[in-house]
Amino acid sequence: MGISEKIKDIFRSVWLYIIVTITFPTLFPVALLIWLVTFPFDRRLVSLHAFTSFWSSIYTWVAPFWKVKIENRNKMNKKKVYVMVSNHQSMVDILVLFRLFRHYKWVSKIENFRIPILGWVMSLNRYIRLTRGSRTSILQMMENGKKALHNGSSLMIFPEGTRSETTQMGKFKEGAFRLAKETGIPVLPIVLDGTGEALPKHGAIFRGKHILRIRIMDEVPPEIFEDMHTRELALYVRDIMEKELHSMRHKA
Repeated sequence: MGISEKIKDIFRSVWLYIIVTITFPTLFPVALLIWLVTFPFDRRLVSLHAFTSFWSSIYTWVAPFWKVKIENRNKMNKKKVYVMVSNHQSMVDILVLFRLFRHYKWVSKIENFRIPILGWVMSLNRYIRLTRGSRTSILQMMENGKKALHNGSSLMIFPEGTRSETTQMGKFKEGAFRLAKETGIPVLPIVLDGTGEALPKHGAIFRGKHILRIRIMDEVPPEIFEDMHTRELALYVRDIMEKELHSMRHKA
């Protein structure tokens, strides 16, 4: 990468961070007001999540160096509840997945809940926190996840548990698939690509111009996995997602 491209990347990053700095304190009071007004009758916090989706989407809309492409949106049935699983390449994944504008609860590491404003909004939305490596926290996450699913909210989970170092798909943990099996809720695989190049793991500078792709796959209904072990289901879903990722890159 030449010096001119590095300078462009710095300007792109500064531009987006300025937008974040302006919008976080400006839009948080709006989120709080929506929560206060709708909480008595909107028990799943659908309105607040919709606003959070809009808020997060602002950053991909105003970034001229990103173009988000969503494929197969029709494969998400608005009337169905899903355990939604996505590969994880970058922190940008979170912004991109909000562009789906579907109701769900994030399952996220507890560190994100400790970030000022961001964590407050996550708590208001009753997203589900997880302390990695803590069995007690994992069990609590499972319990909270089941409650959310039974109450009609889908879940959004990164089964790799962390961002990929290489943009290749890592091993899948079993939690999301155990939730699907124990509740009889279909799994909805979602494959992302392009975000790892836009913001690599451990990086803070956005790199270059990129097309950020989301491809929604066919749901995996409980009839398919009712006789599978949880580990088998995790491997099965990872395999079809990895093949889809390869297909996306081959055709790109």
